[in-house]
Amino acid sequence: MKKVINMRQMQDDQEGIIRKISASGQMGKRIREMGLVPDTPIQIRGRAPLKDPVAVKVRDFVLTLRNDEASHIMVEVDMPER
Repeated sequence: MKKVINMRQMQDDQEGIIRKISASGQMGKRIREMGLVPDTPIQIRGRAPLKDPVAVKVRDFVLTLRNDEASHIMVEVDMPER
């Protein structure tokens, strides 16, 4: 089953497709300039020991985002059936 959640809720090694960026202004511009735009596949690669920042694989590179930035990115993920 597919579900849309914010990137901050994703688990390590989980994959998904960006569906919406809700950030505006400078933060929204910065997120989009990093290549995080709708319909882009991503994968969570890991987190710092205190869970902030998060490492995200986008295309052929890995970047890090703070949790406040990740909260503005909505991602469609596959959820296991129960």
